[in-house]
Amino acid sequence: MRGTVLGILVVAGLVAVAMGAIPGRPEVYAGRMDAQQLAATESRMIVESTVVEGRYQQVVVVDPRRSTMAVYHVELASGNVELCCVRNMTWDLQMQYFNGKNPLPPEIQSLLEQR
Repeated sequence: MRGTVLGILVVAGLVAVAMGAIPGRPEVYAGRMDAQQLAATESRMIVESTVVEGRYQQVVVVDPRRSTMAVYHVELASGNVELCCVRNMTWDLQMQYFNGKNPLPPEIQSLLEQR
């Protein structure tokens, strides 16, 4: 339990220091947001946290200004923090579609246009 609390505090501290607690830096937001709230966070960090399979806490940090996200795993038993990935989503979000299963968006569009 102590390790879990320590791990959560470490991640919270990293996020707060690196992203939001420094004066003049964007605010840090946590929790679920609706579309209107999400739009209002254009220049603020978004932090989402959830426990996965009772084994670890997954913390997702999104920087909308930089179109970048990072994923951390905090082991519940030990409190160890692991940076799993960091990705710039700029190019991802400029794709028309990326879908491995049919129907693909152009096929749906074609079906709708036939009506």
